[in-house]
Amino acid sequence: MTQRIRDISQQGQPGEVITLQGWVRTRRSTKGLTFININDGSSMAGLQVVVNAELPDYESILKQLSTGASVSISGTLVESPGKGQRVEVQASQITVFGAADPETYPLQKKRHSFEFLRTLGHLRSRTNTLGAVFRVRNACAQAIHQFFQDQGFLWVHTPILTASDCEGAGELFTVTSLDLEQLPHTQAGAVDFSQDFFGKPAYLTVSGQLEAEIMAMAFTNVYTFGPTFRAENSNTSRHLAEFWMVEPEMAFCDLDGAMDWAEAFLKHVFRTVLEQCPEDMDFFNQRIDTSVLATAENILAHEFERITYSEAVTLLAKADRSFEFPVEWGVDLQSEHERYLTEEVFKKPVIVTDYPAAIKAFYMRLNQDGNTVRAMDVLAPKVGEIIGGSQREERLEVLERRIQTAGLPLEDYWWYLDLRRYGTVPHAGFGLGFERLVQFMTGMANIRDVIPFPRTPDNVEF
Repeated sequence: MTQRIRDISQQGQPGEVITLQGWVRTRRSTKGLTFININDGSSMAGLQVVVNAELPDYESILKQLSTGASVSISGTLVESPGKGQRVEVQASQITVFGAADPETYPLQKKRHSFEFLRTLGHLRSRTNTLGAVFRVRNACAQAIHQFFQDQGFLWVHTPILTASDCEGAGELFTVTSLDLEQLPHTQAGAVDFSQDFFGKPAYLTVSGQLEAEIMAMAFTNVYTFGPTFRAENSNTSRHLAEFWMVEPEMAFCDLDGAMDWAEAFLKHVFRTVLEQCPEDMDFFNQRIDTSVLATAENILAHEFERITYSEAVTLLAKADRSFEFPVEWGVDLQSEHERYLTEEVFKKPVIVTDYPAAIKAFYMRLNQDGNTVRAMDVLAPKVGEIIGGSQREERLEVLERRIQTAGLPLEDYWWYLDLRRYGTVPHAGFGLGFERLVQFMTGMANIRDVIPFPRTPDNVEF
């Protein structure tokens, strides 16, 4: 049976006869011997294979063993005299599945820029850095499910196609089956969506929150974990058009409870990744950002600071530095403000609460002052906001006013309002951008390098 390289490296014993499969990373030859490094994606390090010239068809096989070639190798494990590896393989049989022309194979043994690697979306996951990223991403996803499942949450699949704009921001991708060359129009000249597949305008979702609230009203604690979309024409290192969101919703829960859940959740994910991917995290700490491990330990070692938005504005106004974006009560905090609070003032994660109602979504619970809402943002060093959430508005009359103030039609939210008519309860939830979590954890500078196939303006390749 074929074994994975990670298992062989950790558990294999000298004298074992094994078979491994993977791709050639490097090859070097001396008189009568060839050393190849094989990697199958299961770990950062590959496994060294020693090929003796006495192997049948040695010369013909050697011609095919260039970087990128795919192989199956059987042989015997022996103690390795080299540094950094416990065992190596003495090959007894080699099958080459697919050779790679060394003259044209684009991933050579040298450093490639991440910009260049994005043009090779079909090959870049074979590199050390992107391989480490996607192993950490996998461990993050596993930890997320484990946390919520262990706490009794129900995983719900919310729709990707929707007729509502959850955020009220209008940055939506329209989905249609209409012939764009021959669009039907109403007498007023507008596109006649009554002839479309759903009989009304439909979009790719920006959030599964509203549907998650429905399910929380039946199952108490639920979470979503799926793709969301934002038609924001932004080319920054922090934005994607398609990204994954984790969104728990908790019935019978207030803002304090949501903050407790968010902190425990983040700590669990970081702890799990450090345990499962130590080699990859060490790599990021050495090659990408020398504060990666210190940042992770900071998350685990401290209770998150909790301050109100008004307190945050006061601290920023007193800062002995100037910001690119001026700070005053009523404006949204920018990344530079968030990083100042986490990196210079408190030197740990900070949860900011009670934001001005005017800059937050209609579904957030209005405070008694009428000016602020029970919102929260979890701010982290290096990246700023990593989680956004709130206690939801459970009062029917207040929610109706908030929807109207946001300029949204009440009739589109009839079912959302029904939740407040039939057994309403205090409830809260939050959303985590999954790619921002992976970016924060690994120290990668650009969010396009923590998702296998990034979707950004003018880019839908691969």
